[in-house]
Amino acid sequence: MKSTGVVRRVDDLGRIVIPKEIRRTLRIRDGESLEIFVDREMIALKKFSKMSDMNEVSKQLVDIVNSVIGQNVFITDRDSFIAGSGSLKKEYLNKSISKTLEKIMKDRKTVVEHEPHVIELIEDNPEKYSYVICPVIMNGDAIGLVLIVSVQSVGQVEEKMADVVSKFLGKHIEE
Repeated sequence: MKSTGVVRRVDDLGRIVIPKEIRRTLRIRDGESLEIFVDREMIALKKFSKMSDMNEVSKQLVDIVNSVIGQNVFITDRDSFIAGSGSLKKEYLNKSISKTLEKIMKDRKTVVEHEPHVIELIEDNPEKYSYVICPVIMNGDAIGLVLIVSVQSVGQVEEKMADVVSKFLGKHIEE
């Protein structure tokens, strides 16, 4: 573990402030949950993601969808690609999502480009794909995305599949 050199006092209510630079670097947003770990005299904070609890299910889902429609399929949490299947898997898996994808998630609307169109899935890496990007909604909050990406075209089958997967994940996490 790397020291930041930052020291903070605990206030009378037991609170500490995480410096803005660290929050920005780790993409910690206002109201976001952090998981607390304790090891002897050390306290560690980790961003909490309900989507991370779905890793195994997500991996199975993307593999099944890929085998049915033959397209690249990805699932993200709020920060990174957590599951992927298809020829582009290695290029995106475990990488941070772009600001473009963050905005799509924030807007909570499905975005479709039937023919190849330039998009940044990861920051500073514009690529030309056709795609369906569908937010995963849990209790009204966008917690991730389902992406179906192709170098050729996508159609209604891909749109419906992304919608089904995103709704399944959202409902499954709510329970």
